[in-house]
Amino acid sequence: MDSRCAWDDDPVVAAWSGLPRLESRLTADACVVGLGGSGLAAVEELTARGLTVVGLDSGRVASGAAGRNGGFLLGGPAAFLHSSVAAWGAVSVDLYRATLAELGHLADMLGTDVITRTGSIRLAGLPGDPVGDAEAAERAAELEDCHALAQALRDNAIAVEPYDGELGQGIFLPDDAATNPSRRALGLASILRNSASLYENSPVTSLEPGVVHTGHGTVSAPVILVAVDGRLEQVLPELAGRVRTARLQMLGTAPGLPPRLPCPVYGRWGYDYAQQSADGRLLVGGGRDLFADAEWTSDTEPTRPVQSHIERVAERMAGRPVSVTRRWAASVGFTPDGRPLCCEVRPGVFAVGGYNGTGNLVGPVAARAAVALALDGIAPPSYLVASAAD
Repeated sequence: MDSRCAWDDDPVVAAWSGLPRLESRLTADACVVGLGGSGLAAVEELTARGLTVVGLDSGRVASGAAGRNGGFLLGGPAAFLHSSVAAWGAVSVDLYRATLAELGHLADMLGTDVITRTGSIRLAGLPGDPVGDAEAAERAAELEDCHALAQALRDNAIAVEPYDGELGQGIFLPDDAATNPSRRALGLASILRNSASLYENSPVTSLEPGVVHTGHGTVSAPVILVAVDGRLEQVLPELAGRVRTARLQMLGTAPGLPPRLPCPVYGRWGYDYAQQSADGRLLVGGGRDLFADAEWTSDTEPTRPVQSHIERVAERMAGRPVSVTRRWAASVGFTPDGRPLCCEVRPGVFAVGGYNGTGNLVGPVAARAAVALALDGIAPPSYLVASAAD
């Protein structure tokens, strides 16, 4: 089975000319490690302040989770709003609004070819008739939770509508959007390479306050921002216990399926999700909760149990059998309490990560807060202060 990410079939992504490898000693005001969504937001924020910036990625821009995720641009953190308000308080609403503002900024920068304001659908369960009494009961419970989420959104003047259609029942969130995550990141890199020095295929071998070392060069900078979600605790061992790497898996079907998903769709408490491309293929992920022990790993090889599950999800989403042509996985970071992480780890070394599987908008919000922490001494909001495990 082809393990390439299906997003990379996009002609714009396939035509990416690449960035150079770092092969010299550089000095800058700031160095950003990781050029995914959060790292690129940090580069943008730093250059907007007039700083000289070097950005490094271990592979191609967005070759990790930033370009291998579901392409969902959803308001808020991983926890649904009513749940996060109960756990963290009203600051959860601030994070929700910050992610929507970030979405608007992305749309302004990249345009509707890359950021499509489709909205999103949260389903109770998955499309199709329930398979057995247990699934029926779970669907009923989730529909009640959808109603609770809708009320929390309405209470905070955030747009939400009921959904009752071909796919099932749930809610529609019109503010959300869809993207090809690889194209989104490469589009940002294309813009930012004009104001910053960006390098691909330059994995960091070590870093210390003031210096970042790669295999072929070094960067000296008083501010170092590590924007690596998966494996963050390996880059900065001090974060062990505050963030943990997990594997998220996806698949892509052959093109030509009839149009069925009008926007990003997620169900079964958000654990399963899918998007349909213009050429009719489905890009589907999920199942991590069903195989959680095995998915706490930095391995990025797809596994048969998870792939079998998401193939069934693909068939439910399509309403028919599907032909799977791609299977892939990526590493992301989770925190014990579900809040993202934004902190100073060593003098002058700052880290963002632990987006709990929803880094497309939360990541840039965290990165901008890290820049404010580094340059202005402004403490990050409490919704970005993940706590250690008990």
